[in-house]
Amino acid sequence: MKKLGWYSELNSRERRTYWACFGGLALDSMDSTIFALVMPVLIVTLGITQGEAGILGSVALVGSAIGGWGAGMLADRYGRVRLLQTTVLWVAFSTLMAGACSEFWQFFIVRALQGIGYGGEAAVGAVLISETVVPRLRGRVAASVQSGYAVGYGVSVMAMPLIFALAPEHLAWRFFFAIGVLPALFVWIIRRLVVESDVFQESRKTVSVRQDAPDFRAIFRGPLLRVTVTSTLLASGVLGGAYVMITWLPTYLRMSLGLPMASTAGYLAVNILGSLAGPFIYGLLSDRVGRGKCFMLFLLLQAINVSVYIFYPLNPSVTLTLGFLLGLLQAGLASGLTPTFAELYPTAIRASGAGFCTSFGRGIGSIVPALVGILSTNMPLGSAMGLCAICAYAVGFIAASILPDATGVDMASQANANDLGTGTKSNPNSASEQPNH
Repeated sequence: MKKLGWYSELNSRERRTYWACFGGLALDSMDSTIFALVMPVLIVTLGITQGEAGILGSVALVGSAIGGWGAGMLADRYGRVRLLQTTVLWVAFSTLMAGACSEFWQFFIVRALQGIGYGGEAAVGAVLISETVVPRLRGRVAASVQSGYAVGYGVSVMAMPLIFALAPEHLAWRFFFAIGVLPALFVWIIRRLVVESDVFQESRKTVSVRQDAPDFRAIFRGPLLRVTVTSTLLASGVLGGAYVMITWLPTYLRMSLGLPMASTAGYLAVNILGSLAGPFIYGLLSDRVGRGKCFMLFLLLQAINVSVYIFYPLNPSVTLTLGFLLGLLQAGLASGLTPTFAELYPTAIRASGAGFCTSFGRGIGSIVPALVGILSTNMPLGSAMGLCAICAYAVGFIAASILPDATGVDMASQANANDLGTGTKSNPNSASEQPNH
């Protein structure tokens, strides 16, 4: 078992929680990426414009912002596991509804609902795994959960050519959305195998004795205001750049580079393999050098990679290699956001704080894909993608350089000592005094 590295060091409870969070994210990813994959088909069959396609990408991200913060506040009150179950079901059924849509405004509503569920699941799952795993392994374990996104994306990419081979294009995309109901079955597994984190349960006992409710407004007061602003800007830059590529890469490959559907799937498969590896590499490195330095390194490398990928004519083999690195760096960056933010807030408002920063960062970042769609009416799509992504990465780099360091903080001690939700004071930078593992 030594060859399995950090996984061998997890106990049975940590492993069950890990696979519940990983599986929930994978299944939600499968549902959310279906939209990006079928967008070229919707443009052709339903007459949706590129501008409208950008809006659909952005409204899901706005919904995700609302869902992440809302689910975070509810998770601080009712528990992480209960909200994890609810959000997985939400995504499953909203994706099923998409198969019945035929007009832009119908997709607009369903896409917003799907985003609410996906944002809630990602935020709550990240907090749950961060509270469950021991501090010295937290960075690599919590980050690796993000690889579930690549697994879900891979499932949808593999399913697409099969479904479109069995049915005509004008019907196949509806069947594709119909498989989105599958994650609902996963809730049964979560209910049977996953229990609430000890850190949260201990915090709730303290709150119950005091008869106080968590006050999410504490994230905007005192020293935590700096944490909230900086973390939100970091998430805005990371996710703004990432969503440009996630939303527009399939369309760019097929409509700008003229690749057929089979070749597009191949290029995306390489990108997905990179997304699978990225969180593991980021998590290991962040535990060693610290969260902020790791963010800065990945953002710099991604800006260089996107510049070469988009602005220089490349042969197919080089394009595939850069596509792998694109997915690796993109997934690595995204994987560290919520776990990093969770270390910066006390238990009573941890899900609220981490959920707000990730979610509002996602909401601000959601403007970027829509901006690509608007700019692409006056410049090549690739140029619009590259310009917007690189600007977003620059914002993220600046925020990462001033982010407080809480690498490896003991969350159990935060449950009582830093109970800001009940009005007591705390210094968020005290976490930086904890040793880096």
